[in-house]
Amino acid sequence: MPAKSKAQQMAAGAALSAKRGEKKKSELKGASKEMVESMTERELEELASTKRKGKPQHASKS
Repeated sequence: MPAKSKAQQMAAGAALSAKRGEKKKSELKGASKEMVESMTERELEELASTKRKGKPQHASKS
């Protein structure tokens, strides 16, 4: 499942880093904090590896 925005891609990268033990879970904020608990490492890798080119900074709410 590819990321829909740059913000989502960056949050997934932060959550993946915490899941791998490279970053403390207590340092996470917002969406990345929820992602680390609810998603597998493979799912986070898929989101984090999405290309940023052409993605909006934030996804629309619709």
